[in-house]
Amino acid sequence: MPTRRTVLSWLAGSLGLAFTLMPAAAQTAEKLKVVATFSILGDLVRHVGGERVDVTTFVGPNGDAHVYSPTPADGRRLTEAKIVFTNGLKFEGWIDRLVKSSGTRAAKIEVSKGLKPLEGEEEHGHDQGHDHGHEGVDPHAWQNIGNVKIYVANIRDALIAADPAAKATYEVNAADYLAKLDALEAELKDLVAKIPVDRRKIITSHDAFRYFEDAYGIDFVSPQGVSTDAEASAKDVARIIQQIKREKISAVFVENVSDARLMERIAKETGAKIGERVYSDALSEPNGPAGTYIDMMRHNIRAFSAALSS
Repeated sequence: MPTRRTVLSWLAGSLGLAFTLMPAAAQTAEKLKVVATFSILGDLVRHVGGERVDVTTFVGPNGDAHVYSPTPADGRRLTEAKIVFTNGLKFEGWIDRLVKSSGTRAAKIEVSKGLKPLEGEEEHGHDQGHDHGHEGVDPHAWQNIGNVKIYVANIRDALIAADPAAKATYEVNAADYLAKLDALEAELKDLVAKIPVDRRKIITSHDAFRYFEDAYGIDFVSPQGVSTDAEASAKDVARIIQQIKREKISAVFVENVSDARLMERIAKETGAKIGERVYSDALSEPNGPAGTYIDMMRHNIRAFSAALSS
């Protein structure tokens, strides 16, 4: 007859085996389902949320959120989500309609809340008679690392509100990431400081770097407005060609969300060199040069520095 100790050992072993055979999802707390509108924002949410969060991104790597058309699958993802993270500042002109049509009960969080937006091109002195749908506000606030620190704080607070049991985790993750942003910003400022002041002028394919210009002191000129949905006019292109020749601007840059043909024409007519491809509104594929926000900013400043310092 088996002893009491033998029976207890057998029961413990059986329970351990049963636990091992359980699906992984049943062994751990269910992840918080959230949605981010575009790849840069999705990366930030993943860093703050860590293993506690299941992040879906609507506009993926190399995708253009300015002209994105939502799909029925996007609506289904929204109905499953607890939070939908948006940039705000009129960047995702399609998101409000999608949220309404989906009937989701997800909390809608604009991560740019609390920062000081810059004026859109009409108020900035670049008015060429276009209306790009942003109502005088430039939405590309993530090009200033200081603004991304505000994004991170808003993401952290929203995750804590939705999942208070993981408050400590979100706080630690956010603090770690903010420290990495501090180091990134110091590196960026150091590289800019080494570029001769009279060479800090860049032509880019669309007007996405005004926050970068405002924060770090490089002058950006673009034939296209703040939205890639607007085509540059012949007058815009002629003006920029004249400016490149007059100011001897040495490099033009094409972004991953823009058509390269216009910039190739400008380079051909001015003799300016087309620099390495840069990333403005979207990350690259994960194994590319801009697979994360930090990689993107580091890649861009190194590309700018290499072109302007040579």
